Amino acid sequence: MIDNIREEKIKKMNNFKEAGIETYPAGPFIKESTQSAIKKPVGEEVKIAGRIMLFREMGNITFLTIQDEQGRMQAVLSKKELENEEGYKFWIKNLDMGDFVGLEGPRFTTQKGEESVLVKKITLLTKSLLPLPDKHKALQDEDKRLRKRYLDIMFNKDVQDLVYKRDKYWNAIRTFLKERGFTEVYTPVLETTPGGADARPFVTHHNALDIPVYLRISMGELWQKRLMVAGFEKTFEIGRQFRNEGMDAEHLQDYSQVEFYWAYANYEMGMKLVEEMYKYIAKEVFGTLKFSIKGWDIDLGSEWKRYSYTETIEEMTGININTASLEDITKKLADLKVEYDRKGWNLTRAIDTLWKYCRKQIPGPGFLINEPVSISPLAKRMKNEPDLTERFHVLIGGSEIGNGYSELNDPMDQASRFEEQQALRDSGDEEAQMHDKDFVEALEYGMPPTCGFGTSERLLWFLLDKSARECQTFPLMKP
Repeated sequence: MIDNIREEKIKKMNNFKEAGIETYPAGPFIKESTQSAIKKPVGEEVKIAGRIMLFREMGNITFLTIQDEQGRMQAVLSKKELENEEGYKFWIKNLDMGDFVGLEGPRFTTQKGEESVLVKKITLLTKSLLPLPDKHKALQDEDKRLRKRYLDIMFNKDVQDLVYKRDKYWNAIRTFLKERGFTEVYTPVLETTPGGADARPFVTHHNALDIPVYLRISMGELWQKRLMVAGFEKTFEIGRQFRNEGMDAEHLQDYSQVEFYWAYANYEMGMKLVEEMYKYIAKEVFGTLKFSIKGWDIDLGSEWKRYSYTETIEEMTGININTASLEDITKKLADLKVEYDRKGWNLTRAIDTLWKYCRKQIPGPGFLINEPVSISPLAKRMKNEPDLTERFHVLIGGSEIGNGYSELNDPMDQASRFEEQQALRDSGDEEAQMHDKDFVEALEYGMPPTCGFGTSERLLWFLLDKSARECQTFPLMKP
């Protein structure tokens, strides 16, 4: 069926060529938007361009609906206006829905009150060779929608709006930080030692240097800290990062992240700035602080509560992680029917899995605090409780939507924690961090007290109350 339609369209393309009309001209075609043209006074000349979305032939008059990025406008073709009957018939015979055209003529209003353009001149800009799908039939299958995202965007304004919202989201973050004196920086995407997060990296080979390299798993955390060593005091980076892990409604392997680093600040100052930033983002992108997320009504303007890691787990599960054994926690997880990956299973992973069960019951907004040193290898110890760290996570909708801490700047402590992480990695934990001796050396030159924080586009997904893959412009799919 589609092959027959394509063959017919190719014949029409050849008809244009035989008539001396280019089917794929280079341009330019200087146009105005459909929405601008609609607002012009009746009788004023307009010049629009876009894709033909509707095509209704009614004898000597044909109605087209033209769609551009701004919207749609009706155009009217008539035998009277297109020089002669043969010219009119030629265009009507060879134009199709899906073609891109440029149209020129006066603005007028039809008898039914439709704001339109009376076409005096047509310019073919692109001849389409495949038929547009039926919006209500062909684009209902999720797999097809995601594979042919360009068609999904073409027909579904909500999907198009996701692209605009992502743009507003990152611009809001960038504006917020720049207005507060942060400098945007750019750090390596390829690393010899991936750092800054507990995650499994993608591995590739650098042919010129003949060495294995990793795609970064954080937004330049250890590089931005080197900039703190170098004397910068406020930096941030927005970019793509990659984690070779599982896919679900909240996780992707390739996504955008922002991280900022603030010298002479601590995690208390970081929490205050982050709360302010999240409210700013919500207002700029959505115009509200109130959202419905996973069935919860969440108000970012309400009090941001604080949840102590150890106390919250004990309240919700009865497990004291300071005294519980790996066997105790594993049994509790079984009782709670929590599924998890047993590869590289150890006490640290068990505690983290138990916490993830608990956080799913917290709507937020709020902050998780008082996290143990064992699961926070880059965070500074608390002065009065050295087994805990000055770390915080933003809690919204039962998930962690941002992570920050007073950065560890003691090189001896950092080296010791890297050694512990490397031991976990050597025993099979592929998400444990690698020992980065070069970073430890940089710390030995001295890094001032610093607060760091990172969040990804997951915040946007949550505020939209949509899945991760649904919010990607072009999600990764199996061939």
